Amino acid sequence: MTITYETLWSAIVTILVILLYFFMGSVVGRMRGRHNIAAPAVTGHPEFERAFRVHANTLEQLVLFLPLLWLATVLYRNVAWLPALFGLIFLIGRVVYMQRYMSEPKSRGPGILIGMLAMLGLLVLAIVGIVQDWTALSAT
Repeated sequence: MTITYETLWSAIVTILVILLYFFMGSVVGRMRGRHNIAAPAVTGHPEFERAFRVHANTLEQLVLFLPLLWLATVLYRNVAWLPALFGLIFLIGRVVYMQRYMSEPKSRGPGILIGMLAMLGLLVLAIVGIVQDWTALSAT
């Protein structure tokens, strides 16, 4: 793989998302201490449970997000910085989700929507890249 600025942007987005995930984990740890909830318990004070769910849900999303980001980065070349932009949008969505879920779980919808739209964008870019490469290979 050739290293480009676009690849580096996606790498930076990957690092930022992982740092956010680590931060969310530290919030879970702080809530365990604040509310005296010993591991392996995953229930207790509502503030702890919200932090735990934000962290767990983000992990569930990363299973889809990271492969989509890198498939789009490697395969989609029309507007090569677009995968990294969708990655930043996903990151913003996760921050919005975390802030809203921690304050009022029922208000988490905008964060979910932002993240899902970003992942849908990455999925479309990856599919377009596959079709373009397949077409180019078939033409030769």
